[in-house]
Amino acid sequence: MEFDKLEVDDPRVTSDTAFIRGKTYHYLRADPEKEPLATIFLIHGFPDLGYSWRYQIPHFASLGYQVVAPDMLGFGNTDAPDQPSQYALKSIAEDIKELANVIVKGKRIILGGHGWGGAVSVFSIGTPFIPPSSVFLSPDDAARSKGPMSSRYQTQFRGTEIEDEIRDEERVWQFLDAMFGGASTEGEVGFSVTEGVLFGNLPKLGQSRLISVDDLDHYTSKYFRKGEPRLKGPLNWYRTRAHNYFDELQLLLKPIKFSMPALFLAITRDEELPPSMSDGMDQYFEDLTRGEVEASHWALWESPAEVNKQVSAWLKVLRRDAQQT
Repeated sequence: MEFDKLEVDDPRVTSDTAFIRGKTYHYLRADPEKEPLATIFLIHGFPDLGYSWRYQIPHFASLGYQVVAPDMLGFGNTDAPDQPSQYALKSIAEDIKELANVIVKGKRIILGGHGWGGAVSVFSIGTPFIPPSSVFLSPDDAARSKGPMSSRYQTQFRGTEIEDEIRDEERVWQFLDAMFGGASTEGEVGFSVTEGVLFGNLPKLGQSRLISVDDLDHYTSKYFRKGEPRLKGPLNWYRTRAHNYFDELQLLLKPIKFSMPALFLAITRDEELPPSMSDGMDQYFEDLTRGEVEASHWALWESPAEVNKQVSAWLKVLRRDAQQT
C-alpha cells in the first residue's frame, strides 16, 4: 500500500537546531499551509531518530498542525554527553520544556511519544502512571527478580558489550537491522527481549521489511557523526535507573492525577512494552482514551494508517472539546 511518508532531506520539513541547557538539539519541523491549530511534539525512542515519525509528520501537518520531531539526546544530530545523569527522564523532560519554549514561546503543546519517548512524555507532565517503588533495585537485582522477561535485554544494554562489538559501518547497519526486526531465511533473529543482541546472528540477517535501504543507510550514517564508541550516547538511556529512581521517589509523597486529556495506544505484539504493562493506568487519568493497534513494537511504520487514524480521531475530539469550553 502506498503511503505518504517523509523521505531523507524531504523539502516538506525544515532541519533546525536549538541550544538549550548546555546542549544542542536537532529537530525536524513541518508547518501547515495556514496558521497552525496547535503544535505537536513527537518524541522517539531507541535506537531511533526524529525521522522515525516519517509516516506521521506529513499526516498531522496536513490536518493543520505544526509538527516538531527532535533527535533525542545521544541520537542523530543532537549532542551526546557522556554523563548518564543527563539522560535521566527528569533532565530530558526539562530539555523538552526548554525546546518547546524556544519553538512556541510558552504556548501549550500536544506531546506524543514512542518507546523511551513515551516515558519522556509522561514524565514531562508529572509522574509515571505506575507509581514509583519505595524500594530500590539495582539493574542486576532487577534482572534477577521475577520482573517482566521483556526487560531482561536491558541488562546487556547497560553494559559495554554492545559498544565494544558494534563499531564499524557494516556492524552498525546490521545492529539497526536486527533492532528493527531483520531475520534470517531460517527465521533467526538478531535481537531478543530475553537475551539482547545476538551478535553471531547479525551477519545472517536479511533486511527488515519495515524499513527501506535508503532509510537504514540514513540511520547508519547518523551514528557515524559521533565519536567512538558509536552507541555510547544512545545506550546511556539504559544507565539511568538510579537517577530516575531518586527523581521519582518524591512523587510517592504526593501522587499526581493527570487532568489533561490523554491517549494510550496498546500495541498487541510489542514484546518490549507489552499491553499488560498498562494495567492500572486508568486510575491516574481523569480523561484517558485507550486504543489498540495490531503490530509489533515498530507500529509507527508497520501500521501507520491505523496509528494515524486513531490519533487523528483523538485530536478531533480534543479540538471539539476545546472549542466548546
